[in-house]
Amino acid sequence: MVAPVGFVTSYTYQSYVSQVFVETSYIFSQDEIMTKFNKDRRTNLRDVALAANVSVATVSRVLNTPEKVSPDTRARVEKIIEKLDFVPSPAAIAINSGRSKILGALIPTLESDIFARTINAIENTLADLGYSLVVATTNDDPKIEAGKAKELLKIGVEGLFLTGVSHDCELLSMIERRSIPSVVLSFYDPSYQLPTISYDNFDVGQKSANYLAELGCETIAFISGPTLNNDRVRARLLGIQSVSSINTTNHIETALSIEGGAEACVDLIRLGKLPDAILCATDFLAYGVMHELQRNGINVPKDILVMGLHNLPGSDVIVPRLTTVNLPEKVMGNLSANALVEWLDNGGPPNHILLDTEIVERDSSRRDGSSD
Repeated sequence: MVAPVGFVTSYTYQSYVSQVFVETSYIFSQDEIMTKFNKDRRTNLRDVALAANVSVATVSRVLNTPEKVSPDTRARVEKIIEKLDFVPSPAAIAINSGRSKILGALIPTLESDIFARTINAIENTLADLGYSLVVATTNDDPKIEAGKAKELLKIGVEGLFLTGVSHDCELLSMIERRSIPSVVLSFYDPSYQLPTISYDNFDVGQKSANYLAELGCETIAFISGPTLNNDRVRARLLGIQSVSSINTTNHIETALSIEGGAEACVDLIRLGKLPDAILCATDFLAYGVMHELQRNGINVPKDILVMGLHNLPGSDVIVPRLTTVNLPEKVMGNLSANALVEWLDNGGPPNHILLDTEIVERDSSRRDGSSD
């Protein structure tokens, strides 16, 4: 019996939807049914099955293993899914397939391009591979990181991207105990217990100091963000200090921002005699340093050389253009995403991968005034 117009309960409406699609009934058009149904509540799997005149199991197969459904039935179900604007529940998909295809990334911050570029590359690669990404920030605090990792695992992430190799033992124990595939970003260490896919931070510091030494610099100041819990900066500092021909006269820790660079430069100027060069742990810090030097009438590069790290987009347009080190964040994100998905889909952790870095020489380190 056809339900009367205007008096459709949840039960009778579902029966009516089924009847309409089986018998092509007369009261509402297909589009009218979809419109009325969508206004009631969120569509579920049973509604799709009723409307398509198939079993719930068939709808599930269309969603999870479409190759097992005949083309005609699959096309009919897919049309109903589109009409009803049905979005499968991630939890339901995970239950049916045993896979969530969600990965988690634990990074210090999203307030700068440094990590954002890597995360963007990871997310784009994962999208092409049929995976999603959830990001959590840790402020470089191992306890916060361990807590957020627990929350990510609660929502069903299958694998983790970690930053650096300094982690709370609780997090490492949890990864090992639960056999969570995890890849380390931003720190290369072939002896580490988890796969590391990155550049060598010690080499970055050493390469930068050697470059400045070759330009005749004997003293440098190193400006960085906080080193507490930041193994990347500590490794770069060790690399700088390994160059015997360079005397690191000062290491100033400051906020990882343009303002932080300017404030650190003020402190450096107050100390009296300036070093031959200032090496900054990020380009952002170098921007602030150059602004403060110029504000005090100190010419870059005539009076002092300035160098950054990361090769951010603004470094090629700031005046003077900033000499820096290109760190392959996008390549790192792409390779890490592919490696973690390969681990999940086919088993077996990836090998450690060392990425190349290169110095990008620009005006801030050219005393002769030459320019590209």
